[in-house]
Amino acid sequence: MPSTARDTLTYHLDRSASNAPDEAAFTFVDFSTDKDGTAHKLTWRQLEHRVRVAAAGIRRAGAVGERVAIVAPQSLDYVIGFLAAACAGAIAVPLYPPVLRSHGDKLAASLADADPLLAISTREQRASVADFCAERRVGSGMRVTTLEDLRTPDTEGPPELVPVDPADCAYLQYTSGSTRVPSGVEITHANVVANARQAMEAYDIRRGRDCTVGWLPLYHDMGLLLTIAVPVVAGVPSVLMDPLAFVQRPARWLQLLTRHSGAHTAAPDFAYDYCVQRVTDEERAALSLESVATMVNGSEPIRARTLTRFQSAFASCGMRRTTMRPSYGLAEATVFVAASLQAEEPTVTCFDRDMLAQGTARVAEPTDGEPVSELVACGRPTNQEVAVVDPATRRRQEDGTVAEIWVKGPNVGRGYWRRPQESQATFHAVLEGDDPQDPSRHWLRTGDLGMWFDKQLYITGRDKDLVIVDGTNHYPHDIEGTVQDAHPAVRRHHVAAFAVDTENGERLVVVAEHVRQVPDLERVRDEVKRAVRGAVAEAHAIAVQDFVLVEPDSIPYTTSGKVSRTACRESYLAGRWSKPKHALQKGNDGA
Repeated sequence: MPSTARDTLTYHLDRSASNAPDEAAFTFVDFSTDKDGTAHKLTWRQLEHRVRVAAAGIRRAGAVGERVAIVAPQSLDYVIGFLAAACAGAIAVPLYPPVLRSHGDKLAASLADADPLLAISTREQRASVADFCAERRVGSGMRVTTLEDLRTPDTEGPPELVPVDPADCAYLQYTSGSTRVPSGVEITHANVVANARQAMEAYDIRRGRDCTVGWLPLYHDMGLLLTIAVPVVAGVPSVLMDPLAFVQRPARWLQLLTRHSGAHTAAPDFAYDYCVQRVTDEERAALSLESVATMVNGSEPIRARTLTRFQSAFASCGMRRTTMRPSYGLAEATVFVAASLQAEEPTVTCFDRDMLAQGTARVAEPTDGEPVSELVACGRPTNQEVAVVDPATRRRQEDGTVAEIWVKGPNVGRGYWRRPQESQATFHAVLEGDDPQDPSRHWLRTGDLGMWFDKQLYITGRDKDLVIVDGTNHYPHDIEGTVQDAHPAVRRHHVAAFAVDTENGERLVVVAEHVRQVPDLERVRDEVKRAVRGAVAEAHAIAVQDFVLVEPDSIPYTTSGKVSRTACRESYLAGRWSKPKHALQKGNDGA
């Protein structure tokens, strides 16, 4: 379906402000100065006014068609800055301030790649942004500004929002970089509006009844869509908090869900497990989760154990198993692709692990004595197509066969910023027999492996992350799950399994963080090594060439909260954890 003038963020912001000018639009709950949180609110009328003023300032600065980076903390100002850039006819670049030191390299790489004309920050962060850019030698032509700087005296009422074309690029969504250097995906107004509508239908989000609640970073694709785009397009209120406030006390997230009826929220798998571990009995007793509409679990992998643990821990609070919605998405498709079925419990299926590694799904019972992979279904797409394709033959695969996931729909971005060859290979794939000159036949190659089984989509892993030892495929998240369960000293969700080249071919290396409190670490270290090696050998029939137990917060993560196996592998080979390379070259087992 061709896009229309209504397929822009500008149109929907204006419509929401006209329909409900005095209703709450965005609420930021600030926990930095008050442990119980202070709510700062904007109505739709106030939001639109501030966006108009900032957009006019962006146009005066000559940034129409140019990139405008948002380099600010999570706040209402971030929402205003992002919408102002997109609605001004500029290209927003949602990023984060340099206080996230562990992600400084990605921030520098993203700024260098986007080459923005302006960077919108806050008065408090302005100097640090400028210093960071000078230190990293990026953004030499960029001016750091604030919303206050963009404001002019309002003598004749707020300036009008200038119409933008649905085909205009609204923003660059930088990928998390879990398997490669981050790239800026060009997301048009039509893309983001289409994806917001797809999510609204999949999760049944309705104006006048629902709201969104979130702590995911606004520079993250799901955080941006669910916290900003969906509320603007649907005209529903959005309640947000800082990610650090969640990390410090995860009960705050669940408390906001308790206070706001009809809430739709999203988080990666580890966050649900984190709540199980960290929310106290006293905090749990005050929660009421029966009115929560949707809790999206949207990361790879989604663990069946997490779903069960979370449901068990919060069933007494009214948590319904049908509320949990395993989902699949990626930045190149704006974000949302598929979700589990509405009003149905998540589907969990056990497959023969060895057969699955060979690319074939065969249901197996855990009691059969065979190694199994327990996979959670991600349901079906909404108003887009998903195919499982053999990239070598470009043929669709039959149900139960593992291959690469391809996606086609109005939400698929138009390519990578300034990377034509990579864009052609990723965004313009065609099935066997289709005309490559016909844009309607173009597919997005996701790089993810999965299969259709019993009319639902299952994700098995990323192609580039596969561990292939002696010709046998192993999914790293399966190994990581075994490792984190092997010994209580291993920190959950802080494990990386990857392959390295040796004289004897590819071999498995595992790096894992230990928990923060470990008495007699050196003695425990040997215990953990033995437990991990034994567990992996028994469960996967593969030897761990080297196992390294490292300090907490040592393993590199992406900005979306996933372990970056590629970065971890690079750090390992560079000797970050003091493992000499010759140990691998000689085939030493590293014990």
